[in-house]
Amino acid sequence: MSMPDSDIESCNLGIDLSSKRRIKHPLGAPLFWQGLHSTYQDYCQHTSLHGVQYLGERHRPMKERIFWLIVFVVSIYSCGSLINNAYTKWNATPVIVSFAEKSTPVWNIPFPAITICSETKRVVKKQGSNTYAQLYSKFKEDMRHTRIFKPQNVSAYEMEEFRTLLHVCNTQIMDQDMPLIPGDELNYYNVLERMLPPFERYFFYCRWLSRFNECDKYFRQTLTEEGICYTFNGLRPTEIYREDTYQHYTSSDENVTASSWSLESGYAASSDVETYPARVLSAGARSGIFMALQSFKQEVDYACRGPVQGFKVILHAPDDVPSVSNQFVRIPMGREVLIAVKPNMITTSAGIADYHPQRRQCFLSHERSLRFFKVYTESNCQLECLANFTLTKCGCVKFSMPRTLDMPVCGEDKIYCYDRAERELLVREFQRVRSLSVAGETQRGAETACNCMPACTSLVYNTEISQANFDLDEMLAAENDTDFMREYPGSQMSRLSIYFKQSQFITSKRSEIYGITDFLANCGGIFGLFMGFSILSLVEILYHFTLRFIANLKQVTKVDN
Repeated sequence: MSMPDSDIESCNLGIDLSSKRRIKHPLGAPLFWQGLHSTYQDYCQHTSLHGVQYLGERHRPMKERIFWLIVFVVSIYSCGSLINNAYTKWNATPVIVSFAEKSTPVWNIPFPAITICSETKRVVKKQGSNTYAQLYSKFKEDMRHTRIFKPQNVSAYEMEEFRTLLHVCNTQIMDQDMPLIPGDELNYYNVLERMLPPFERYFFYCRWLSRFNECDKYFRQTLTEEGICYTFNGLRPTEIYREDTYQHYTSSDENVTASSWSLESGYAASSDVETYPARVLSAGARSGIFMALQSFKQEVDYACRGPVQGFKVILHAPDDVPSVSNQFVRIPMGREVLIAVKPNMITTSAGIADYHPQRRQCFLSHERSLRFFKVYTESNCQLECLANFTLTKCGCVKFSMPRTLDMPVCGEDKIYCYDRAERELLVREFQRVRSLSVAGETQRGAETACNCMPACTSLVYNTEISQANFDLDEMLAAENDTDFMREYPGSQMSRLSIYFKQSQFITSKRSEIYGITDFLANCGGIFGLFMGFSILSLVEILYHFTLRFIANLKQVTKVDN
């Protein structure tokens, strides 16, 4: 008994069962291909994909089928190209930096750490002592003739101070063939401290939060590449450096409580108004720090620091180690300098933690461990990388670089070496990045040698500077004050005021450009636009070519029998 044509049509078998001839497949599986053909026609009739139904219609002309096949292939190609572009963007730059939705009050962040360095590195304390200019002149003369420095009438103290000043004065004039000056190994920090100008004379007075106090209540000594400087509102060395790293302490560090602030989490909820590191409640000069800086004409040594005298000031985050020679604000003498601070803070969203650091191009605090520092910042990482590179190149490190107690400190014969090491390190990093860029690896986030990417959460203090003349002599003459010049002969003074410009500021935020959900929605939108494809369309394909195919295959087998 034969089946009605309508039943056959409804089953979408597409097989002429009344025919006595069977087309045998070369592999000997005619029933399989009959079932597959039936399933294909069935799918084409019921699918939700646009245009596919025309490919499976039995009586559709071949030209129309070819036309719709071309349209279908073009749509598939367009979808693939657009999705590939979206994936490339998501893979290469998954993180975007945008402005936060709300402004941040200045009391949420610490007041900037302020490091101040005087250009006067040595005060001649004994009558008849040699100045640095005199010692350097004798040094150059002996080097020119005998290559051995044996100056006459120079005390052992002066020799120690001269050897130390060679490291902090203008090192660009040092020769590559400079020999090691005879003498015992020096503790450069102790010698620098011995030469240091009197603090209370150079930091004349300070005002912090509308309270006048002696400046030594706020500042502590900091060792930098330009000698000993003074830092206000910075973290203690024990909170910055690891235990096995060389550190220098001052008596003021013992009276400071542990910090209640970290860059990623901010201040603790229990922190009071007066906390450490310090913060302010509003903008303006009355809520900032004000100080009078003083130097003396007779103590200026132009042979050491050159024609520009005064002070260098650098503003940095409390957990950063200051690099005074790289970025600073010059405070000349006889001027009043106002520095209005504009914070630039970048925070992070929780979603970016799932991405690899090389993809998001920043490190979370726990992802990059430094050898010498407890806290990861980009500047701390660069300083550590320079120290490691200098140790490898010169066999020693500069006295101001972070180091362990067993690492040798460079003597005078290595000044040229470590002074050139910084540039060589920058050239090496540039050449590595350039070679990776030529190879196309930078798009995939390849690491440089130092691997000092920015911290995901960072805090930078931008500045706006204004100046005015400050004529101390005219002011004293107007007030008829003669006692001051008798007590401080040769005095030249400047005033410095640092404060927040605004009480609120807009932070930036690192967040996902789009996550997995957004990426899938993007892909679904492209598929839907070109083909009408959805998740149910995928289920249809799986259903027709698994369950429906098996059912059709069984039905073909029954009819054949």
